[in-house]
Amino acid sequence: MTAELVRGQNHPLPQARLEIRVSAGKPVVAGATLGDEQGTVRGTEWVAHPGSPQLPGLEVSKQAAADHRLAVDLEALPETVHRVSVLLALPVGVGGPLRFGAVAAPFVSVTGLDGSEVANYTVTGLDSESAVVALELYRRQGIWKVRAVGQGYAGGLADMLADQGLAEAHELAAAIHAAVSSGMARSVAPPPARGRDDDRMRRTTSHAANGGRDAQSDAPPPPSPAPAAPPVPPVPQAPGGPDSGATGPAAQGGPIDYAHPRRRTTAPPPPPPTAPPAPPGGFPQPVAGDATGWSMEERLYNQVWGMFEDLARTVAAYRSAVDFAESRMDQELDKALSDPRSRIGTAGDTARATAQAKHDELVGRAREVLERDLTQLAAEADVVEPALPPAFASWGNPVWHGYRVPMEIPMALRVGDLHLPERPDLRIPMLIRLPLERGLWIDSGRSGSDAALMMESDQLRRAAVETAAAHAARLLAVYPAGEFTVHVIDPAGTGATALAPLTESGVLDEPPAAGAQGVTAVLAKLTQRVELVQMAVRGGAVDSLPPDLDTAEQLLIVNDFPHGFDDRGVTQLRYLADEGPSVGVHLMMVADREDATAYGPVLDPLWRSLLRVTPVPDNHLIDPWVGHTWTFEPLLPPPGSQVVRQVLAQVAAARRALPR
Repeated sequence: MTAELVRGQNHPLPQARLEIRVSAGKPVVAGATLGDEQGTVRGTEWVAHPGSPQLPGLEVSKQAAADHRLAVDLEALPETVHRVSVLLALPVGVGGPLRFGAVAAPFVSVTGLDGSEVANYTVTGLDSESAVVALELYRRQGIWKVRAVGQGYAGGLADMLADQGLAEAHELAAAIHAAVSSGMARSVAPPPARGRDDDRMRRTTSHAANGGRDAQSDAPPPPSPAPAAPPVPPVPQAPGGPDSGATGPAAQGGPIDYAHPRRRTTAPPPPPPTAPPAPPGGFPQPVAGDATGWSMEERLYNQVWGMFEDLARTVAAYRSAVDFAESRMDQELDKALSDPRSRIGTAGDTARATAQAKHDELVGRAREVLERDLTQLAAEADVVEPALPPAFASWGNPVWHGYRVPMEIPMALRVGDLHLPERPDLRIPMLIRLPLERGLWIDSGRSGSDAALMMESDQLRRAAVETAAAHAARLLAVYPAGEFTVHVIDPAGTGATALAPLTESGVLDEPPAAGAQGVTAVLAKLTQRVELVQMAVRGGAVDSLPPDLDTAEQLLIVNDFPHGFDDRGVTQLRYLADEGPSVGVHLMMVADREDATAYGPVLDPLWRSLLRVTPVPDNHLIDPWVGHTWTFEPLLPPPGSQVVRQVLAQVAAARRALPR
């Protein structure tokens, strides 16, 4: 029976290996501190946080997220530890809420590895606080208990850590926020969460044997978007509340609300019972569209995100089981060989062999469960991939050969594939919502990936521009004719060859802007558009916009940044990145960050505001559930394929047919 705690109440813990689950509604930082008998944190090495997520017996999330799972092994904690404090904090400098009073009350639960809930606590009564100690696990007379704390701190992480006796509280708090900011810039943002009555019921389960965390059956419901309503009007509604999004220089009425207007938020119907029954002891045959939603497009979107989360959690369970097996083997060896007399001879060999055999057995069981789940997910991927619509499909999908210019804007766009080293051939489509809520940064620099290191700098830059052109072509292809406009800034003309499919097809209203004068003209035009629309929205005078204003979604591709940009141009670019998405102006940067180091930290907010993708495979993106680092592969047409040019030719013809 679950104990529903109130502030100050405690409850005994029945087992040593536990999970602490956090649900906050908005992204929060989750961490934990270790305290001695007086509750004092003796040093920074006693704090588990996104920048240092693992301590003996303790593991926390690597980034800010709305849902967290913290792993605790009380038996593996150092003997001097008598208290584990679970802390939550609002991330700083990422445009989110600044106080817990502006978000839903965080819900924290303590569960066993099988998902059975031991105790839970809803942290209520918070207002101006930006950090809170939610729970503490403490040892009293050899027995571990959990206590609901709910102690908030208006001064944030620094005050909280200082209150626990940490001398370096302010320095560590700054380091934690820096790590969180960096992680959020690399994170694949999940779609908006739906109601609990709309949970996608996944059939794959993963229970790592004897110590692996349950990856699927006890997982929280996967995020899913609100369903698509009729197409979003060209001019969005007025900005939302004070905690709805990132701030910018022109947001005088409050931060921008990046939520899609006019989308329904009620729960969609469940999927139809199209799947055949499961054979005895086996899995049902996978079915494309096996997810909730009003349309097949939405069902497939939700299914892809469900597969993404399933793969993340089943691999997390396997890795956790392996870590547990290794930790257990080390503990057994330390115990068995603590006596010097047992370290030699047959006794020592027997102890080592026994510990290794137990380790191999645990890892083998976990591997069997992993392979079972991966096989099921691979079968589902084989069914889903051919059924994807053009916006979700790879360039090699036959659906593009029957392409027709669409009449409605799709829910999302595929920008690449993601995979993990446990099964590199199992690729998950990376889908991002439309209209774009975050610009794209195509990194043309020599990152640490093997593929990038094998290429010359000029080859890498050319590949980056080709990737940008492919993404722009896909965006033009999935929007109705005339509802998406692309501008290109190529100051030195270095991207002319890679941009040829766009320039030669006629989908661009103007040729790429070159030279300092061209850069200034394009930036001034788009900046003026953002300002006009924002003023019209704030003043409730949308009808008074100039008749010649292009109300289509706008994409600005900037190649070879910062070449051709002066200080004013850099300021305008940051303004477009911050304010543009709310009024339909989006940014795609093709740049090497090292080339812009002369500007110093002034450009750091720009890089963080964009989703970094690469023109070659690179393991730099983080999932929003367990914090795995995923290998991203860009979405490019097959070698020698003319599919992009054929699609763009149809788009150009449809644009020419529009009434002027």
